[in-house]
Amino acid sequence: MTSKLSFEELGLIKPLTRALADEGYTHPTPIQDKAIPYLLNGEDLLGIAQTGTGKTAAFALPILQWLAEAEGGPSARSASVLVLTPTRELAIQIADSFQTYGRHSKVSVVTIFGGVNQNPQVTKMRRGCDVLVATPGRLLDLMEQGHVKLGGVETFVLDEADRMLDMGFIHDVKKIIAKLPTDRQTVMFSATMPGEVSKLASTILVKHKRVEVTPPATTVERIEQKVLFVDKKDKLELLYDLLTEKDVTRAIVFSRTKHGANKIAEQLVKFGLSSDAIHGNKSQAARQRALKGFRDGKVRALVATDIAARGIDIDDISHIINYDLPNEPESYVHRIGRTARAGAEGKALSFCCAEELAYLRDIERTTRTRIAMDGEHKFHCAGTAEMYETGNIPKPPKQGNRGGRPGGGGGNRNGGRGKPRAKGGKNHRGQSQGRPQQKRAS
Repeated sequence: MTSKLSFEELGLIKPLTRALADEGYTHPTPIQDKAIPYLLNGEDLLGIAQTGTGKTAAFALPILQWLAEAEGGPSARSASVLVLTPTRELAIQIADSFQTYGRHSKVSVVTIFGGVNQNPQVTKMRRGCDVLVATPGRLLDLMEQGHVKLGGVETFVLDEADRMLDMGFIHDVKKIIAKLPTDRQTVMFSATMPGEVSKLASTILVKHKRVEVTPPATTVERIEQKVLFVDKKDKLELLYDLLTEKDVTRAIVFSRTKHGANKIAEQLVKFGLSSDAIHGNKSQAARQRALKGFRDGKVRALVATDIAARGIDIDDISHIINYDLPNEPESYVHRIGRTARAGAEGKALSFCCAEELAYLRDIERTTRTRIAMDGEHKFHCAGTAEMYETGNIPKPPKQGNRGGRPGGGGGNRNGGRGKPRAKGGKNHRGQSQGRPQQKRAS
């Protein structure tokens, strides 16, 4: 579902609408339609929306517009915008979105997360950045060491607040918020509003606007869904067998990572199948070539990551194949919705190895649908199927790392860009507000 308004009519500047057009987006999703005008006006916002609704663009586009119009830049070891998210994977996806939508304007983005050597992240932060996307644990660690200072943050985005609570990060989040300037714009997104999250919202948001969209509760009825239990090592051969069947005319194959997408596409080409990969590390020209080949029927299988697939709007896709199950159940709904369009029918086939069983369970709970098993393929793994039927489901592999011990840190507030606040009313310090300003404070 999209808005009747165009992105231009929402007030976005040309460099952003150009980038959106490059990705194949012409109209905002409901959450973007509701949120963007408030955020362009500098107001605090509480958004109730799940992954797959377009919420990242809902906050990224207004932020990029402010950065493009503001004067000055960040100070050393600081950032003008902080986006806090619970997992490494989400941090990378959000950073990719900022770079994709900001490709026609100068914007610097740094991503900080645990589980990797901190030195490259420290090096990138020395000069400061426009947008810092971070997970709580590693950010706190680098703050304690003096590598990151939050005194220059003028917009703070807390994404997936309910997952922060579920993963035990709320205490860390509160520590980080305590180091932020009180005079800032605050944006908070959450799929649900448990008591602790609601309490946090009431303490960090000032005279905020609330926007909410209804999540996709059930999947499309015309889509035939099947799960194929398979050993991880057999996935590629199973994919080849499926893609050589006559009823597969045009398929999108989903990989969880960019590297995985490249590897799958390369192997399919070696097997003699026309295939290409599309993801955030591909140049715009390469992505456009891949999409054109897919539309024209020259590319039978397009291997994509979740964020890259958002720009694909083609009606006659016969199959969606989840080579990797998504660890976000809402992403499954978003993926399979790319088939069975314009009244047509479609198939969604999901590979599931033992380490993905927890993801399958979460998908079925979210969609309230029991996905039928296809046990007739020659790579069927009876052991994995039995584990699922008996409920003997192993924990999924970790998607992120808190990265170090939490600590204090921060620093004195430096000169900012004069982040616009909402017209009228009071700011976070209780001072009267005038028209939004774009000039950097001296």
